[in-house]
Amino acid sequence: MTVLSDLITAMTRGSVRVIDLTHTLDPDFPVIVLPADFGQCARFRMEEVSAYDHRGPAWKWHNLSMSEHTGTHFDAPIHWVTGRDAPNGATDSIDPGVFVGPVCVIDFSAESARSDDATLEPAHILAWEAEHGPIPADCWVLLRTDWSHRQGAAYLNLRDDGAHSPGPSPEAVRLLLERGIRGFGTETVGTDAGQAQHFDPPYPAHALIHGAGRYGLQCLRNLDHLPPTGAVLLAAPLKIKGGTGSPLRVLALIEEPAP
Repeated sequence: MTVLSDLITAMTRGSVRVIDLTHTLDPDFPVIVLPADFGQCARFRMEEVSAYDHRGPAWKWHNLSMSEHTGTHFDAPIHWVTGRDAPNGATDSIDPGVFVGPVCVIDFSAESARSDDATLEPAHILAWEAEHGPIPADCWVLLRTDWSHRQGAAYLNLRDDGAHSPGPSPEAVRLLLERGIRGFGTETVGTDAGQAQHFDPPYPAHALIHGAGRYGLQCLRNLDHLPPTGAVLLAAPLKIKGGTGSPLRVLALIEEPAP
């Protein structure tokens, strides 16, 4: 148990810090908006059951309702048609070891500040690797865009032709899959760019990543607090029978530099 004991000691001393990458679930947090012909994602709702009163004198609790894909959430392979037959592709059957792992953070914030439709391309990934080393197999890759600093309508950024937000090109997704990544995470409402319906294939982060049996995270925050490499991600969805995804609390462990 020396490794785990050392970890707890480091956390107690402050040399390992926990970073919360999760937005607060509340009724005002934006959810993805699909064309009117499709079913829509439900916002978070919380109904009080009792509050130390005649409905329950010694306890307070709530009933909750929401989509599996509301707020900061996890995408399982079966969320997308390409992953429908993935082995252990639902939230209750995924190996729990998947939920803890190493992280690479690609800083794409400058490009995203210049254009709402900034597209991550293979050249950006190769430039990142030239500076930080190859992306290791079986790691999470998180795309930092600072999009989580936006609120309300600016977060979805809907226009007459749909949403406009940064995301990866099909070629970038294919390169990440060639690296053998475990999953891909973003600060936007989905893992794809807002205009990704025009890509080939459409919505490549969903189509290709889930088709490969890999995982997604979206609506992350505080990615600007993470180093490019070296952090450890903890992202465990609810164990929903046949679940396609789940809201969750995403945490990262980072080492603090020695004083």
